[in-house]
Amino acid sequence: MKPFLLALLTLLISHSLYAGDFLLSGDISYTLNDDSYSKERCRLDVYHPADTVGMPVVVWFHGGGLTGGSKYIPDELKDGKQIVVAVNYRLLPEVEISDCIDDAAVAVAWTFRNIGSFGGDKNKIFVSGHSAGGYLTSMIGLDRQWLKKYGVDADSVAGLVPFSGQVITHFAHRRLNGLSELQPAVDKYAPLYHVRADSSPYIIITGGRDEELLGRYEENAYMWRMMKLCGHPYVYIYELDGHNHGEMVSPAFLILKKHMKDILEQKRQ
Repeated sequence: MKPFLLALLTLLISHSLYAGDFLLSGDISYTLNDDSYSKERCRLDVYHPADTVGMPVVVWFHGGGLTGGSKYIPDELKDGKQIVVAVNYRLLPEVEISDCIDDAAVAVAWTFRNIGSFGGDKNKIFVSGHSAGGYLTSMIGLDRQWLKKYGVDADSVAGLVPFSGQVITHFAHRRLNGLSELQPAVDKYAPLYHVRADSSPYIIITGGRDEELLGRYEENAYMWRMMKLCGHPYVYIYELDGHNHGEMVSPAFLILKKHMKDILEQKRQ
């Protein structure tokens, strides 16, 4: 093989790796910033079909307390029924919490603009994530300003499915501002501050109340109640009893996929 063709083949393989009938297009930059930290962290992977179009999409935000973690494609979403966009975002304390949320919004806006090129349908985009990723899911889905900045209506997201997400002000942000993890606060950086009846379908999933992290079930139960009282027509909460903060992730995907199917069937009616 000629050196030029070998180099080109190597480049293509490094960018897109086959996974059965699916490809993994990795480390795609989505940032609008030009600083080195943004260029390093603001990247995403797309797990997509080789030749199918019109597929539903899950934008997946990793956990890690807003201070750690890295993007990955969950094994439970590698069943060929949806495209997965796995996102890295900037982390505290290198940036402010507003930067973390902004990165999440930019990544979702990127997905709306580009997912058609990967076989996805922009009308079937679901946003989900675990822990800190669940927090980001709720923030950009409930507070319209974040996606509006990038020309996307938050309510055009097909569904919001946070796994064990913080809904009061995130503990990492509180800690940086001198509050302990056991001192709750609700301000503009709390999803709970932005409850409303007209958001996208909202499906809350947590571990068991006696096993979860720092009262995570109870705060989400209050969130569910407030959304119901606001009159939201499609809000659910699931408590995965016997599962702690980490163990709840795998079974939660069954609930995510159940509601994806339900929401998409309703859209077709």
